[in-house]
Amino acid sequence: MFSTLNARLADVGVDIATIGFFSWLGITYSIKVFWAPVVDRLTLPILGRLLGKRRSWILLAQAGIAAGLYLMAQVDATVNPELMAWCGLLVAFASATQDISIDAYRIEIAEERLQAALAATYIFGYRFALLVAGGGALVLSAYWSWEAVYTIMAGLVGIGIATVVIIKEPQVNHFAAAADIAHKVEREAARRSHLSPRLARLTGWFYAAVAGPFVDFFRRYQELAVAILVLVAVYRIADIAMGVMANPFYLSFMGFSKEEIGYVTKIFGFFMTMTGALVGGVLVMRYGVRKILLAGAIMTAATNLLFVLLAQYPPDIYTLAVVVSADNLSGGIANVALIAWLSGMTSASFTATQYALFSSLMTLPGKFLGGFSGIIVADFGYAWFFTVSAIMGVPAVLLVLFLMRHGRRLDELAPAKSAAPVDP
Repeated sequence: MFSTLNARLADVGVDIATIGFFSWLGITYSIKVFWAPVVDRLTLPILGRLLGKRRSWILLAQAGIAAGLYLMAQVDATVNPELMAWCGLLVAFASATQDISIDAYRIEIAEERLQAALAATYIFGYRFALLVAGGGALVLSAYWSWEAVYTIMAGLVGIGIATVVIIKEPQVNHFAAAADIAHKVEREAARRSHLSPRLARLTGWFYAAVAGPFVDFFRRYQELAVAILVLVAVYRIADIAMGVMANPFYLSFMGFSKEEIGYVTKIFGFFMTMTGALVGGVLVMRYGVRKILLAGAIMTAATNLLFVLLAQYPPDIYTLAVVVSADNLSGGIANVALIAWLSGMTSASFTATQYALFSSLMTLPGKFLGGFSGIIVADFGYAWFFTVSAIMGVPAVLLVLFLMRHGRRLDELAPAKSAAPVDP
């Protein structure tokens, strides 16, 4: 959505500084952990009774996305960029909320052994949506107005709304650990602070919603909790940091045309990523998640070195296709393994919040370090930059090996029992 918005703003003549400020809308995805506790603990009054907790939140978020896109279709960004920014913020906030809810739904709807297959399906849907909202929107804008394009995108949200109505709600115990924490805090608050029963109950609810997911995670994984969080933070650093300089490398350094880059890295790369995701799902189910997590970490770092070789030779479209294939295949396998692994570690009582924490950690370090990528390229060149990005993948490999040595301990601490289905 944000790349399409940037294209629209540039197309209608909005100045480049303003377009840069619009990129801040994407921060909502990195800070969604702050309102994930509300999605976890609060059941919506009417929709919750009709659809259940997870489906009702997804539906509310989709309504916000559709409304925001429709409003963006009505706003002239050159006349009122502030209003366009507020509409974009509505879409961004609703989209991040939808991510929180869908991640929780995906984890709760099936047992742990099926999480890899669900992760592969999730990646396929996500990438396909990016293709439609990105390339598809740009193609349509060549024939129709931006207002019409955004109206069409708002209408396409109806597909997701219809799907939410059709699918079933997961039947899991959302409240076991959370209720236990809330009751303990409520009793302590009433005893020590002499609060009224209502305020003590509110204090317990708030503590369980905000602190409960973190207390549960650290209490559950004990001495391995920090290693798990560090691995989540560094696993995708090599991939994300390298991706920041990919397009400038293709265009400015190698001299490929925009059409060549579009066909190879976007369209062909899309199918390679999907292939990697499907292969990753099968491999996880066959060999276990931690082995494929290790393979994904090694492959991600190794494929960055292929770009070092690519930089040594004149531009060749077929060589580019080979390198992009290897990079996207390894990325698809690694992402499926990571998502399946994280899904298996979340507690049913705090699914949304704990996974939001994981997904925020997955991207923030890579995005932060990626901001320095231009300095490295300017001072040392692309070959050195890609070498550094490959080296940045080594800590992930070492941490996976460390956790594999403690595999039996991790299995004992896993929240599989707390996520077990309950009788409806």
